[in-house]
Amino acid sequence: MKTVYLDNNATTSISPEVVDAMMPYLTDIWGNASSVFYSVGQKAETALAELRESVAKSIGAARSNEIYFTASGCEADNWAIKGIAFAHKRKGNHIITTKIEHHAVLGACEFLEKNGFEVTYLDVDKDGFVTPEQVEAAIKDNTILITIMTANNEIGTIEPIKEIAEVAKNHKVIFHTDAVQAIGHMPINVQELGVDMLSLSAHKFHGPKGVGMLYIRNGVRIENLIHGGGQERGKRAATENLAGIAGLAKGLEIAVKNLDSNMAHMKKMRDKLMNGLLERIDYVKLNGPDDERRLCNNVNISYEFVEGESILMRLNMADICASSGSACASGSLDPSHVLMAIGVPHEIAHGSIRFSVGEDTTDEEIDYVLEKMPQIIDRLRAMSPMYEEFEEGKLESFTKNL
Repeated sequence: MKTVYLDNNATTSISPEVVDAMMPYLTDIWGNASSVFYSVGQKAETALAELRESVAKSIGAARSNEIYFTASGCEADNWAIKGIAFAHKRKGNHIITTKIEHHAVLGACEFLEKNGFEVTYLDVDKDGFVTPEQVEAAIKDNTILITIMTANNEIGTIEPIKEIAEVAKNHKVIFHTDAVQAIGHMPINVQELGVDMLSLSAHKFHGPKGVGMLYIRNGVRIENLIHGGGQERGKRAATENLAGIAGLAKGLEIAVKNLDSNMAHMKKMRDKLMNGLLERIDYVKLNGPDDERRLCNNVNISYEFVEGESILMRLNMADICASSGSACASGSLDPSHVLMAIGVPHEIAHGSIRFSVGEDTTDEEIDYVLEKMPQIIDRLRAMSPMYEEFEEGKLESFTKNL
């Protein structure tokens, strides 16, 4: 069997339609959109305006001038958080987020803490949820920003963003959501959600790497993150990556157009994989919710008595691609901060594997994984001193009480 790729939350393959959409901007429309005094630049400027309009339409933005292109989702998150903090520091210095955010958000918040800002990191429940009531209780007179992800990249938890946005609006606090993992896996409409800012990244929905977007509702005052030029209406210096933006726009358009059918297929593959693993392997724990509040493509399970890195190595030998958590933290030896936050014991957090299916995942691929995974876990447990102690009655199982 060919390589079974089940790490779509880390990145997706670029689609042929996206490549086709990008090609004109690598060959014919290659000008600088800021060079508007001659035809080559004017063609690029016109194309950029059309692409911006397409993206605005895909996410339900009221106007195309609310769309700002970036080099990544990480940049968009950093800009949203630091930009609001520095633009509104005279009003206050308090920011609210959660303990399970992506490292782009947590890193930006930690940076601001070193520069005189106060950050409240909200706890989440055992499935990764934060409630609107928690958010409201954390708001203070000096709160200037709330930033909470739409859906968690590791355990698939879909947060109550619309309700949290209403809380923020009632208290006149700016609300940003990191929707990088949500696009293509659930409906996203910025006006219906009521958010002030939203981040996304093209490579999560079959677009190219190196291009992202930040939606900023008109009227929101934000400081620049990157200085040096007048691009993006003076808010983000750097010559626009027209080919990348074209890829983002096309990938987003396709994701929105095919959302219902893709979600139905991914949910079917997710449930087959998730239920199959839970049925076939003992001493395991599903991480995240087991209902409709979970992303349609996410499976995250902890396997007791084994290490995640060892599982991944064995999966790779079987030509199966998965991950032990966020791709941005794959080099870390520490257990996932998300699993720690939802109360997964340290002893089994290290044995967690995330599978993320895609719209092209097949039944045959899932069957192959369900054949290989129990074999892999059995072999690793046969070599595990912890499992030997458990079988001898010297060690208790953590998962049996979870």
